[in-house]
Order: sequence, then structure tokens, then C-alpha cells
Amino acid sequence: MSNLRIAVQKSGRLNEDSMRILKDIGISIDNGKDQLKAAARDFPVEVFYLRNGDIPQYLKDGVVDAAIIGENVLIEKGDDIQFVERLGFSKCKVSIAVPKESDANSLKDLNGKRIATSYPETVKKFLKQQNVSAQLHKINGSVEIAPNIGLADGICDIVSSGSTLFKNGLKEIEVLLKSEAVLAVSPQISEDRKAILEKIQFRIQSVLKGRQSKYILLNAPNTKLDNILKLLPGMRSPTVLPLAEEGWSSVHTVISKNEFWEIIDELKANGAEGILVCPIEKMVV
Repeated sequence: MSNLRIAVQKSGRLNEDSMRILKDIGISIDNGKDQLKAAARDFPVEVFYLRNGDIPQYLKDGVVDAAIIGENVLIEKGDDIQFVERLGFSKCKVSIAVPKESDANSLKDLNGKRIATSYPETVKKFLKQQNVSAQLHKINGSVEIAPNIGLADGICDIVSSGSTLFKNGLKEIEVLLKSEAVLAVSPQISEDRKAILEKIQFRIQSVLKGRQSKYILLNAPNTKLDNILKLLPGMRSPTVLPLAEEGWSSVHTVISKNEFWEIIDELKANGAEGILVCPIEKMVV
């Protein structure tokens, strides 16, 4: 069986998160400084370290079989490429922003104006959908500076925390799309490599489910056990074990981290004690 060729961004935050999830699914990579390709020690995978903007073309051409890439880049340069998994990291927005002192407060206010962007195809499609006409200036690099030097009336770029907009005196007036890292697949992937990718996808799903969940253990008086169990979800149902002390039980279950604090408050109000919360490394269901 030949190795699966998977591309990741060669540097930056997306690279760090990509390598972390590969490590979490048991794929160890020996890569030296400035190395563009590296093989896994314990899995039939080769990792290619590429410029983010180049990855869609490599997928189309079948140079790589899969990639961890921002969905926003796929929309801009490879909207015909499918992805099989959302990965939950490197979240951002593609937004239009203008100077804080600008009179523009909506997309319609930029009709006939100039917009600087690194995402011309995405912006062009969005403007057409919204029936807005604007002149686009394609910029590779620091798009935020364009209004300050008189090149454009507004910009369209990725926004994570919004701090870059704030530092450059800009305000967001429109969100085109929300994005996160995805596992994309080449349309030319072979069947044997697709089988390897399916194993990787299964492992990733297990890691992501673990990241999204917490394992909790608590002690409950038997007189209040029914009320406490009604509050708790579980992979199938909570586990209840009798304690050595008569009249008490130990309850074990898994809850979503997004519901964690609300459920904990309700458990305490219903008599739960000794609540222990543990992270979950992986969860196979």
C-alpha cells in the first residue's frame, strides 16, 4: 500500500494546530528545519509542507491526496474541492471593513467604491449576490493598510480576534463567511489511499469528540438520585455505582464542554457532591 500524501501549511498557527492533531491521532512526523516533505514513523503517511494558497492547486492536480486547510482558502481557490471533516480549529471570518471615520455602515454603502482584498474571487461572488458593484484591488500581504494610503475605501480580509482591525483604525461592516480548518480531499485520490484517509478521519473524529466533552464523576444521595440523573446526558446512559457509605451512589457520565457550567450548577443545586471533572483524550463511539 502506498503512502497517503497529506499537505499542511508550512508555517504559522494553522501549521501548529495541524501537527498537533496529527500527533493526537498517533501519527509521529520526523521533520527537520525547512524540510518540505517528511514521512511518518508509524503510519503510511507523508506530510508535505506547502504555502496555504498553493494547496488547492496541488489537490486538483493530485500531487497531494488530502490537506488540512482553511475553508476560506478552498472557497477562494478550490471551491470544487470537497472536504470530509471540519476540524474545529483556526476559526475566522472573512469580513469587509472600512475606516472608523467612514460614513459607510453597510455593504450597500460601498457601491461604486474601491475594496482591497486577498480574496478577489470570494468578494466578486458575494458582491454579485448582493447586487453591489465595486472596484477590487488584489493585494497579497497587509491588506489593512490600503485605506490609510488611499488605495481603497474598504478592505476584505480574514478576521480572527478583531485586534488587527482595531490597531489599523478599521470597523467591520459585513461578514461574508465563517471559516475553520477542514480535511480536504483530492478528486484524484486512489482507492488504496482513500482507505488510509478513512482511518485518519476515524481517528480525528475520536479526538474531536474527546475535545468537545468532559468526563464527570460525582457523589449523590440516593434520595435525590432520580433528579440528578434527569440532568445528565451520557454516551448511552450514566453509570451508577453504590458507594461504601449506605444511601449514596457514585455517578459517572460524559457531558458536552459547552453545557458544562450550566449542568454543574444544576447538579450542585440538586445535592451532588464531590464533583470531579476530567478531560477526555479520545472518545470512540
